[in-house]
Amino acid sequence: MNKPTDLFSSTPSDKAPAPLAERLRPQRLDEMVGQQHLLGEEGVLRRLIEQDQLTSALFWGPPGTGKTTLARVIAQTTRSHFIAFSAVLQGVKDIREVVAKAQQERNYYGRRTLLFIDEIHRFNKAQQDALLPWVENGDIILIGATTENPSFEVNSALLSRSRVFVLEPLAAEDIQELLKRAISVQEGLGLQQLKIEDKAIEFIAEQAHGDARIALNTLEIAAVTTADKTIRHSDAAAAMQKAPLLYDKGAEEHYNVISAFIKSMRGSNPDAAIYWLARMIEAGEDPLFIARRMVIFAAEDVGNADPRALQVAVATQQAVHFIGMPEGRIPLAQAVTYLATAPKSNAAYVAVSEAQKEV
Repeated sequence: MNKPTDLFSSTPSDKAPAPLAERLRPQRLDEMVGQQHLLGEEGVLRRLIEQDQLTSALFWGPPGTGKTTLARVIAQTTRSHFIAFSAVLQGVKDIREVVAKAQQERNYYGRRTLLFIDEIHRFNKAQQDALLPWVENGDIILIGATTENPSFEVNSALLSRSRVFVLEPLAAEDIQELLKRAISVQEGLGLQQLKIEDKAIEFIAEQAHGDARIALNTLEIAAVTTADKTIRHSDAAAAMQKAPLLYDKGAEEHYNVISAFIKSMRGSNPDAAIYWLARMIEAGEDPLFIARRMVIFAAEDVGNADPRALQVAVATQQAVHFIGMPEGRIPLAQAVTYLATAPKSNAAYVAVSEAQKEV
């Protein structure tokens, strides 16, 4: 088989140094920042790792929150046989060969095997099904990492046999702590004897939106481009790329955002509705999808409290179709503010729903 990818191998000394985020990746639980609900003194995940009693688990959270780092910490501390596996690079044949090794470890040495699968949501149903018997009979303890909701991306049988641990975006204070450490320690940027303004630290921590990797990558670029060994707000701003919005058309975040959009209009909050509209536009959502949802909203939630709302929504759909983007955002915004501030009545929707129950 293809040799399982070593996700945690160190960079050879004769090659270019690893990125700052990789050099500062924690090796022990005590070095980790954030996730206190899981890794604090009373955190259940911390206790399971320290006692080497981890059962099959899924680490779910946005990028840069420590999923792979947690796996690295487990690899460093467990007495079990640990195998790192990439869902992108390997398939069912590789799984079977890993399981054969796991059975040998169990039968000959009495050792459990922890199988870490990065980006487990990339496995299709057949690949996930292939894992199930071995997880069920205890040949392997599965640890999966995913940015997608396991309820949608992991099959129900595998999900029911795993504990889901939710990793949250890091707080700005946590990221500030990481940045200060990166500037001072030798494995970070300490040898460069840099200084950094508090405003620069605060800016990076805020703009990283909870992603430690983005924050450290930005700091590394700022350190290279600063002219006088002092990283200022302007250096940080120049180094900070615009973070991509968390949005996946057709997946969970798509429905979360459209739901927030509808709820904002229903709650007569035009400012919030405009924000969610802008979020969808910036993420590349189909503007006709947005317009269709507004037509439905006009009939369902505004109804006869303001019959013109439906005319406005339909006209908006036609306008967006006619003029396209980016100008289509203007009639969308106009209609959103109209619908959000219009009086509301769902009487027609309720009436037809009740009538259908009687048919």
